[in-house]
Amino acid sequence: MSNTTSSSSATRSALQQINSLVLREHSMDTLLQAVVDATKATLPGYVDSSISLVVGNRPTTAVYSGQLALDLDESQYERGHGPCLHAATTGELVEITDARSDTRWPDYTSRAVERGSRSSLSVPLPMTGLQAGLNVYATEPRAFDDDTRTAAEEFARAAAVSISNMHAYQTARDVADNLEVAMQSRSVIDQAKGILMERHELTAEQAFQVLVHASQGTNRKLREVADHLVATGELVQPRRRR
Repeated sequence: MSNTTSSSSATRSALQQINSLVLREHSMDTLLQAVVDATKATLPGYVDSSISLVVGNRPTTAVYSGQLALDLDESQYERGHGPCLHAATTGELVEITDARSDTRWPDYTSRAVERGSRSSLSVPLPMTGLQAGLNVYATEPRAFDDDTRTAAEEFARAAAVSISNMHAYQTARDVADNLEVAMQSRSVIDQAKGILMERHELTAEQAFQVLVHASQGTNRKLREVADHLVATGELVQPRRRR
């Protein structure tokens, strides 16, 4: 089996593992960490990987596979420019084939050489409404070929899907939680109305208005007034003005 075939197989296997992760068992951080760990483990040569996010013009490293990636990310944040920032904010893939001769960000590339990174690849995450990029730092110059670029782009897409899916999952879970709270509130309010209807021979609407009056008069939520009545049998009363 050729190295190219082996690398492609490893990439597919890593992507399948990432895509099979169960959302309810993970946080956003653990999902993205799986992406950068797979990137580091799958791409040939010695590489470190990270994911940069830009929120409100403030960049941060969400996850990283090693100290080299974190140091070089933060070096760019301090300077306000560099390949990872350019990729995240413009949506363009950025490759540095040899940091010793690249002239685009000389103050940054000199730092990269000093830290031992000779080449790097920064791939934007294809997302709407979020600026982010997957960064890969290699110790050797010209470390990336067409196959590794394609693999890095696939990992970037996996990260974007993970973020989108987790956001959708969390949103749906929040909606479900809110509906459950609303249903619980409705249930206890109905119980409180029933107590008042039986006790004072009121209609359902009259009983509800009694609860509303108690809520407004005591500056307490309607749910709290109903809870108190159901638990104690007592209806909280507004304080009388002197």
